[in-house]
Order: sequence, then C-alpha cells, then structure tokens
Amino acid sequence: MAKNGNGVTTLERGNLYFFYRPRVGEEEPEGPDDVQRLYLVQSVHGEDRYRLMILGRKALPDPSESGGRRYWGFVDAVETDPKKIRDALGAEEYETKTRGRRKLPAARPAGEGIYRLVRHDDHTHLVYALELPEEPNEVQESFNIEEEASYIVSVKNPESGAPRGAGLSEERQAAYPQKLQEVFRGRRFSEVDPPDFLNHEGAEFVLVSAAEDVSKELGLELHPQTETESTAEIFNDLRIEKSKHPLTPLFEGEWN
Repeated sequence: MAKNGNGVTTLERGNLYFFYRPRVGEEEPEGPDDVQRLYLVQSVHGEDRYRLMILGRKALPDPSESGGRRYWGFVDAVETDPKKIRDALGAEEYETKTRGRRKLPAARPAGEGIYRLVRHDDHTHLVYALELPEEPNEVQESFNIEEEASYIVSVKNPESGAPRGAGLSEERQAAYPQKLQEVFRGRRFSEVDPPDFLNHEGAEFVLVSAAEDVSKELGLELHPQTETESTAEIFNDLRIEKSKHPLTPLFEGEWN
C-alpha cells in the first residue's frame, strides 16, 4: 500500500453500485418521496466479497457542502455469493392482516462506478467515480450521486452507546473481534482502517462531504471506464437480472 505524493494510501478498491427501492405499492415512483431505501453495494476487488449498505437519510451528503452534516448508514449484509445480494434487492410479497397481500417493488439500479477507501493523514475517505449513467440526471440529483466525490468516512464503536432512538438496536450492532475493537482505543468513532470493519454486518458508519474534485483534493485519478448495457459490471458482477429491475434510472437517470 504505497502512498502517493499527497500522503494518500489506498486501503481498498472495487466496484460501487447504487440502488433505490420504491415504497410498498409504488411501482412507478416519481421522486424521492416515493422511495423507501437507498443502498450502496461494494464489490471488493481481489476478494469474493460483496457488501450491502443502507443509508439512513436516503441520500449521500451533498459534495458541495464540505464538512457539513454527518450522514449515517450501516452494513446490512456481507456475502461471498453475489446472487445473495441480488436476491436481497429483488421484489418481495407478504401477507398482512389488515391490507391483505402487499408487494415491495424490486430495487432500481441508479448508478455504477468504481470506489476506493483511502487513508489521508489521520482520517479515511470513501471516494468514487461514476461510470453509469453517462450523465447524472434527476434520479442521481435527488440522491446527491455526483460524477465523482469524496467523503470522510468513520465507523462507530458499538460499545460507546448511542442516543435513544438513534442507530441500530444493540442486538443488530456489529460484534467486532477483539483485534478490531482495540483499534477504537475507547473512542466513539474510528477511521475505517483496516477496511475489515465493514466486513461485519451491523457495522455503523458516518459520511461527511469532503470534496467534489477527488483529483484536486487527494491527488487521485480514479480512471472510470465508459460502460454500456453489454459491458456494465452491475449485470456481470452482481448477476442482476435485467427483466426484474427497471433500467431507465441507470442509463437515462430518469425515474421509473
């Protein structure tokens, strides 16, 4: 893990996918008010590892507001088989006592790109560059998904407690092995170094906007590739079935 001229060390890299799930019964969502959840999926390069993450605010921090509010999220699932991530993003039907059978629509892909987790001085960043859609549109604007962005990312100490009603319940929080727990040194938050923190379901993290221009801020060139429907990794990597997930948000950036 060599440092670049700006003192930045790459800890991990991979593919990054964005998905949103409409609310129950909303088969044709028209805006963020019709969205139940926003997901990030990380596919780690060099490992058979896929992370399904949920963002609490159903949006990323605004990259133009450097140092703004913290955006909370958590790791919902960590899998070695991408089909399990695919299934978690699929449609669901269930029975209710009062409303009968209800349908939770399949998640819609809203972006594909590449990411890096890097260490810069005493903190860590999540940086990414978008490959699809070719030009961000209304869907991406609603979730603050930019062509590229950098966020300071830190992970929460599950032993530090939380205000009532905030974060995951105790039984859902990550149970880190001693080696990782010691990294906190009693602090409420730690840098995401090592990235192994994110390999535990229930890991809670916060994102804070750092910059819109990754190259200018950190001296990193991410080198996103031009993708098409036939080359998109979201299908080849995650095994997403095109017939089950509306693709208009991914390729045209429009609601569907």
